[in-house]
Amino acid sequence: MQRDIKFSSSIMVLLLLANLLPFSIHSQIKGLDNWLDQEMPKVVDRHRAFVSLPNDAHYPADMVKNAEWLKEAFEKRGFKVDILEAGPVPLVLAEKQVDAGLPTVLFYFHYDGQPVDPSKWDQEHPFTPVLKMKNVDNEWEEMDWAKLKDNFDPDWRIFGRAAADDKGPISMMLTAFDFINAQQLPLAFNVKILFDGEEEKGSDGLLNTLESYKNKYAADQLIIMDGPAHPSNRPTITFGCRGIASGTLTVYGPKVPQHSGHFGNYAPNPVFRMSHLLASMKSEDGKVLIKGFYDDVKLDKGTRTMLAAVPDDASMINNRLGIAKPESVGQNYQESLQYPSLNIRGLVSAWIGKQTRTIVPGKAVAQIGVRLVPETDGDHLLDLLRQHIKDQGYYLIDREPTEEERLEHEKIATFIGNKWVNAFRTEIDSPTGQWLTKALEGTFNSPPVNIRIMGGTVPVTPLIEALGVPAVIVPMVNMDNNQHSPNENLRLGNLRTGVKTCLAILTTAIPKP
Repeated sequence: MQRDIKFSSSIMVLLLLANLLPFSIHSQIKGLDNWLDQEMPKVVDRHRAFVSLPNDAHYPADMVKNAEWLKEAFEKRGFKVDILEAGPVPLVLAEKQVDAGLPTVLFYFHYDGQPVDPSKWDQEHPFTPVLKMKNVDNEWEEMDWAKLKDNFDPDWRIFGRAAADDKGPISMMLTAFDFINAQQLPLAFNVKILFDGEEEKGSDGLLNTLESYKNKYAADQLIIMDGPAHPSNRPTITFGCRGIASGTLTVYGPKVPQHSGHFGNYAPNPVFRMSHLLASMKSEDGKVLIKGFYDDVKLDKGTRTMLAAVPDDASMINNRLGIAKPESVGQNYQESLQYPSLNIRGLVSAWIGKQTRTIVPGKAVAQIGVRLVPETDGDHLLDLLRQHIKDQGYYLIDREPTEEERLEHEKIATFIGNKWVNAFRTEIDSPTGQWLTKALEGTFNSPPVNIRIMGGTVPVTPLIEALGVPAVIVPMVNMDNNQHSPNENLRLGNLRTGVKTCLAILTTAIPKP
């Protein structure tokens, strides 16, 4: 009888705990919502100040000011912060130790932004952020910042360089820690936050410190907070990113541009040769024709089903891009990202516009980009590209041709490859995936959008490999943020939702292996 009473008591305790856990999460998020109702004007004002700091990594003095801003901001929130020497642009590492017995999560952000061309922006300057709303004509219209004190519309946006990429997620994390400190909430693990100052330039400083600072970066999990969430703005987990390789292809005509009247029909025009060469690399429906380019990628039925489950709207994507039909590499948008891609990202020859001349150009130059997936690497695909060029009858070199070579070879091309970074991918059903899915589902009361791999590249694969840890990307800014382009922006609704995402992760325990 006594044994039955003990057993019943144990069951009651378990049931009570099971009921309290969701209530605790619910009340915590409700408390955050109430707190954000009051704090959002301050949050936006701080973000405005942060975005006002120019952050093009080509100007190291500006980056030092950003690093000092980060150091002060995170020290105020109880972090130990070090500015790490990494060349002309420093790295910033913030740490908060909770318990030596708990796992450590390393969060990766970057605090640099793309270069700017102020003439292309619809505001005074890209580093003078403005608040905008859609007017009755569905056009973005600047508004007074003071309106935030009386109202908050999630569709209002902050326009400025790096407002979204990647200062938006940094502001979200700062705000999450403000709430944690205000409510004295316990962290579920030890936290390290690494701020890269050269991500948009390839992360040379970070990658050159992997040996010297490896112990400082050491962690059990790596979460990359960069990139846009799914277009639905539902919480999103991206389990990998494509890598990138690139190179410059040059095709030659006469050694100096020639008068088209005198030498048209005689001197080969390199633009036509380049057009034929590039056309040989890709079919009209978008499939790469280079032999072996897709050979290492195999998608089984389960993977295809998983990809098809992502709630993409093909018509919305096509409308956004202004295209009637996509290329036919995959059966849908997500499937197309699972294959390496070949892109011509720049093409030039001679002069155009007011500088147009009646000439046969001397050469044509194409900048080539290849997006990599985990099944492929840069050396292999660039070698396949080189072999394809040779198969088209070209004498291929990696420098300017000599006079003798010009006279000996009918078709000459130069290809110079650049450094490349590989892709990475963590399995969706991995322990890391299960932990993050639980954290976000418990907070938002619906499962996150799980994306197997994103199309873009975050150049941190060497960091992942050096640390030997599972890595995922948690993107939080709006998809239509004009990332890398003029009029970059952050939707206020995403700023608020991102704070919830950060809080959910920081307060959800990592299951023991």
